[in-house]
Amino acid sequence: MTAATVAPTLRGAAVGRGIGIGLMYGLFKPRVLGAWRVPAAGPVILAVNHAHNLDGPMLMGTAPRPVHFLIKKEAFVGPLDPFLRGIGQLKVDRTTVDRTAITQALGVLADGGALGIFPEGTRGEGDFASLRAGLAYFAVRGGAPIVPVAVLGSTERRGRLIPALPPLRSRVDVVFGDAFLADDGSGRRTRKALDEATVRIQAELAAHLGNARRLTGRL
Repeated sequence: MTAATVAPTLRGAAVGRGIGIGLMYGLFKPRVLGAWRVPAAGPVILAVNHAHNLDGPMLMGTAPRPVHFLIKKEAFVGPLDPFLRGIGQLKVDRTTVDRTAITQALGVLADGGALGIFPEGTRGEGDFASLRAGLAYFAVRGGAPIVPVAVLGSTERRGRLIPALPPLRSRVDVVFGDAFLADDGSGRRTRKALDEATVRIQAELAAHLGNARRLTGRL
């Protein structure tokens, strides 16, 4: 079995969560709101807005459960490759239908794990304006509820020592929303059903982001 096909483990993701807690709370001041909304057990998808490279590690360190993230293959470079695999993260090729990544992600959900997804596919405005169909596919196929997550404050200011990061000890808000199901209850997995699910997901995520901004005062 090659490194690319080794299934991510909960133990690895738990180690990643421990590292995330140490780094995020050590370097910044996360304010976590609504973490109780994440189901304590069973499959769940955490759908996170993505405006900064800090967003993924910040969620790993603040989520109440270990998270297996789908991460672009470009991040798996040099020593980061075995490290990211070792902490339970999933390598995905965004330029093609990556069947290995799909199988591993569905496996995480089948095992009752938490799957982290950036539904926008890549860093952008972090406003959920452009969603890919992958989130709907995993939610419908994996039978998992989606918890929207808004990470706010990671792009507002640049640090003096490390301009690529927010200022050290600055506040970053992580707001978890109510879990919801993406499908319409019919059990359909057709392209039309997935398209309709994507529309529902986008509306839910956009509404959560607006609520999170009002709640935190980051309008």
